[in-house]
Amino acid sequence: MSTTLTSTVALVTGASSGIGQATARRLAAQGATVVLVARREDRIELLAKEIAEQGGHALALPADLTDADAAATAVATTVERFGRLDTLVNAAGVMLTGDALAAPLGDWQRMIDINLTGLLNITKAALPHLVDAAATSSRHVADVVNISSIAGRFPMPFGAVYNATKFGVTAATEAWRQEFARRNVRFSVVEPGFTETELFAQQDKAVQERMEARFADVEKLRADDIAEAVEYIVTGPRHRAVAEIVIRPTDQV
Repeated sequence: MSTTLTSTVALVTGASSGIGQATARRLAAQGATVVLVARREDRIELLAKEIAEQGGHALALPADLTDADAAATAVATTVERFGRLDTLVNAAGVMLTGDALAAPLGDWQRMIDINLTGLLNITKAALPHLVDAAATSSRHVADVVNISSIAGRFPMPFGAVYNATKFGVTAATEAWRQEFARRNVRFSVVEPGFTETELFAQQDKAVQERMEARFADVEKLRADDIAEAVEYIVTGPRHRAVAEIVIRPTDQV
């Protein structure tokens, strides 16, 4: 087993499913102790057990990151338990697209709260510990990887607010990259195209049908495709910073 991340600690949000879950598995396989953060406690408990059974180390930590205090507590618990934090992967997200005239305002607010505010909350809490890890670890580097979307590069109809949140994630990541580059905290953004996850199950029926029709002849990405990109980023040598990765299905135009 490759153990590039041995003696490091990684916190992964959205770890109960999809990209977050797949990323947690990969980082654990690389030797990291993985803190699994999500609201669905039963799922992250099962994932922690799975990782332990495969010889890894994981802690399930249920939290609603839209609450700034809960986000701060998740980071504080991680550092108290393991003494450090080297990697943060922000994979939590929700996509509630549809006709703007019919969309409930609450759906828009929920996307802002989870996709953007939650990411800001956990990143703010993690930053001092990431700076410290970069300064004191043998690797001399720490990482933040934010999972955005190609919707963070290209606007699409029926997705204005989702686009806004993902454009925000992409912009914030690049600004932080510049701010923390000389302190060896690497900020990276990964922007997937159509990926087979539970994200699309959150849509209403009409939106699901429209998406299925649009991508009927596309072989979709899998969550592990995105997790592999995250693994590549965080296992790289200190001198190599990957600022941005865009991943599309080969068939997607």
